[in-house]
Amino acid sequence: MTQADGRILETLADSDLILSPRILAVNTDYSRHYVSRRLGKLHDAELVEKVDDGLYQITRKGQDYLTGDLEADELQIEEE
Repeated sequence: MTQADGRILETLADSDLILSPRILAVNTDYSRHYVSRRLGKLHDAELVEKVDDGLYQITRKGQDYLTGDLEADELQIEEE
């Protein structure tokens, strides 16, 4: 997990909205391209789900990670 991963998950959880990489980038101070790459990794780990083309929301597993019910070492997410 990267610092960006945590910020992306927190932004999705706090807003309780379905968001695009562009909106997430604006709200997390990372580039849209970087956010898109990290969303792909978070999606592979089932922490976010793709709702529509280019739109994401946090999953229950993502919520569990944020609340500490799921540890980072239990996940297989590649860092860059």
